[in-house]
Amino acid sequence: MKSRDSQRYLVLGGKGFVGSHLVDALLKEGHRVRIFDRPGTVFLEDACTQHRNLEIVEGDFCSESDIAGAVADCNACFHLVSTTLPKSSNLDPVYDIETNLIGTVRLLHHALRAGVAKIIFLSSGGAVYGPPEELPIPETHPTNPICSYGITKLAVEKYLGMFHKLQGLEYVVLRFSNIYGERQRTQSSQGAVAVFLGKVLRGEKVEIWGDGSVVRDYIHINDAVLALLAAANLDSLPGSERIFNIGSGSGISLNEVLAEIEFAMKIKVARNYIEGRSFDVPSSVLAIDRARRVLGWQPAMTFPEGLKRTLNWLERQQNSSNSVGN
Repeated sequence: MKSRDSQRYLVLGGKGFVGSHLVDALLKEGHRVRIFDRPGTVFLEDACTQHRNLEIVEGDFCSESDIAGAVADCNACFHLVSTTLPKSSNLDPVYDIETNLIGTVRLLHHALRAGVAKIIFLSSGGAVYGPPEELPIPETHPTNPICSYGITKLAVEKYLGMFHKLQGLEYVVLRFSNIYGERQRTQSSQGAVAVFLGKVLRGEKVEIWGDGSVVRDYIHINDAVLALLAAANLDSLPGSERIFNIGSGSGISLNEVLAEIEFAMKIKVARNYIEGRSFDVPSSVLAIDRARRVLGWQPAMTFPEGLKRTLNWLERQQNSSNSVGN
């Protein structure tokens, strides 16, 4: 990818899994980067923390003054922040709306005032569509989310469209499938690949919701970051095509994920199948033709290769921790 003239990018959630990889990539391209994240949030291992073009700002995403300060003097903004997860959002939809939707509308207001040229929003390719009527799922598929997380993501997309039409604020929405890879937390309640690998490395049983036949679309973090960069570097958007599915282009079941882990680690994984969840659709695979055509992007990492890279990173972290402990 050709590097553009140096820009100042704001990365909301820049200390996290996706954000830290994106920040590294932007710095390598020669851009100035401002990270905005919660106070006390620590960088994930291996992330670039010392760079002359890196600025770190801590604050509250829901604070008027904090967001106003964060967007000042920035050319574009990557919005990667979410305070909820699909499984937890239905427990408190009001919190989901207050923190994510209202917080984002406040962000758009201040971005306009600060002269920010573009917002790149990380949406959800699984949650916004709901139960699929066709596979793979195109961007034109009906949006019928069955969790507050998906409804809020969709509402943010609509507000981005409104701000663009009425105020001229440019934006790109990337509806990602399931991102996995190095630096993903293994003790989290989402991210099947990292969670499964973490349990196996710790000698624990892997818990699987349902019978393991649920199919998902997994994309490695390297490919995800390249899509984010492609969206930022897009100079003009044809017509109304500002929403893009970003995935691997194929699906794999949870049982197949475990089979790949067993093959990579040369062991048998202990499993515990538990009752399925009501909000889990049987299959979700994204059509990525539009991203190929308009963004000039397509995934390059196969699942076995991405899994091996993730496993190698986790093993290095485990060995490093053991060395420190000894």
